Amino acid sequence: MADLPQTDGKNLVELLDMLKPIPEPAPISMWPATGGWIWLGLALALLIGWIAWRRWRHWQANAYRRAALAELQASGDDPAEIAAILRRTALVAYPRRDVASLTGGDWIAFLRERCPDMGIDSSSRRALTEGPYKPRSPDPALGLIAQTWVRRHRPEGARR
Repeated sequence: MADLPQTDGKNLVELLDMLKPIPEPAPISMWPATGGWIWLGLALALLIGWIAWRRWRHWQANAYRRAALAELQASGDDPAEIAAILRRTALVAYPRRDVASLTGGDWIAFLRERCPDMGIDSSSRRALTEGPYKPRSPDPALGLIAQTWVRRHRPEGARR
């Protein structure tokens, strides 16, 4: 008992001063302790990368839609311009052999088949088919119909 410090006759403050500090534990590593967490992290990184790649491809594939919508905004609801914009958009989305030769009722049927909810009426049909050949007054309804078609048509090979 010779190595114990003398505590006789000391007050509480002196006794507290004699205490040695408690040693701190080693810091906890932030690296996962098991291989499973590493594999899960890698799988999660791959999943995030795949989702980002798919979104980027989707954004690129729809660049023609954004361009067509911008042109429709600038067209001033001119039926001739709207008809040309719709034709160019269809030529990008579908094979040329299916689109280039369509005129009149066949063209309208093609548009309706690719986007059944475009809501085209008889005056708009006439404006689309005659617009490139006869000067017509601006038709705001035709502009809305064209915007609907550009936004909602399904290109060849697109998933449903």
